Amino acid sequence: MVNCPNCQGHNLGKIGHQQFYCWNCLIELSVDNGRIKVHEVEEDGSLSSLDDLFNEEDLSAQW
Repeated sequence: MVNCPNCQGHNLGKIGHQQFYCWNCLIELSVDNGRIKVHEVEEDGSLSSLDDLFNEEDLSAQW
């Protein structure tokens, strides 16, 4: 299981194939080719990327 790159927590729910939701941070994570992509869910349901807030090491999927 992947850890949240923001809070390092394990409180993740699976919402789709390789897609997770962190219940601590309220952010969505997806894993693509061993790299985590981080998104904030906006009020209208759209996603905004938060990848620029993390370095490459943080976004490397640790299984």
